[in-house]
Amino acid sequence: MRDTFGRTIDYLRLSVTDRCNLRCRYCMPEEGVPPVAHQDILSYEELLLVAEAAVRLGVKKIRVTGGEPLVRKGIVDFIRQLAQLPSHPEITLTTNGLLLADMADDLKQAGLSRVNVSLDTLRKERFEQITRRSGLEKVLAGLDAASRVGLDPLKINMVPIAGINADEIVDFARLTFKHPWEVRFIEFMPVAGNLDYSPESRFPAPAIKAELERLGVLLPISRQGPNGPARLFHYPQSRGRLGVIPAISNHFCAECNRLRLTSDGRIRPCLFSDDELDLREVLRPEVDAAALDALLLKSIGDKPEKHRIGEEDFCRVSRPMQGIGG
Repeated sequence: MRDTFGRTIDYLRLSVTDRCNLRCRYCMPEEGVPPVAHQDILSYEELLLVAEAAVRLGVKKIRVTGGEPLVRKGIVDFIRQLAQLPSHPEITLTTNGLLLADMADDLKQAGLSRVNVSLDTLRKERFEQITRRSGLEKVLAGLDAASRVGLDPLKINMVPIAGINADEIVDFARLTFKHPWEVRFIEFMPVAGNLDYSPESRFPAPAIKAELERLGVLLPISRQGPNGPARLFHYPQSRGRLGVIPAISNHFCAECNRLRLTSDGRIRPCLFSDDELDLREVLRPEVDAAALDALLLKSIGDKPEKHRIGEEDFCRVSRPMQGIGG
């Protein structure tokens, strides 16, 4: 599958729920957001039909997201079904890690390849301030459990925010000396409004790299194969590696290879645009396989050349990040 700009689209981010057990300040307001009605959420059967169609059209990697995907009942069995799809796409998952320690072994046995864990601080009090919930020790236990059962390479996603947690960049980088993990620093993306952190809170990629260089010499890692948007580095003698994702300052739109399906059945060609196609109309009351394929192909044709963050005509999207799936 190629879009109108020649990009190969072979990656589907599949949101299974809009619900989350954290209330991160850059993701949703303190009171949370109104949940999508149960009947509007795609069933696992419907999600599997979309995944089957995407794989049939050329998708090679499926990332399960949320909200927090591990809060949805039956997620392990769903992972198992995805892993058994024809051509066996790579199945990965992004999680906040709160439930990972108890589920890591079952997820691995079901066929999950690896996990990305979103974690923005290593300090207990700050974790509670950023997420409005407790549980840092559970997340750290989840990291250890995922590594122990072989959900590798384990990736940690950290969003540095000026004046909030950017002073921990070096602390996160030190993890790569002890563990064979990939610690990734993602520029804060002001996708939606009405949140605690403004666009001015962004800690830009050059500043992230400067902080990393305080700890030691950064050696670049050649980007070979589907490494995604991260610019990769490592320190001499480190076991793991570092990634810097310049989502705003040096966007990776020219390399974008993904589509996003929201939990309520909307396919989004671009994270930073409200343009969506509703797949429920071809899934209910019964599936129309040909129409489903056609809508997926149309969504690829609708992918814009780039996002417009920072430009005068940029409008923040109406969905909060947890409703998109990241």
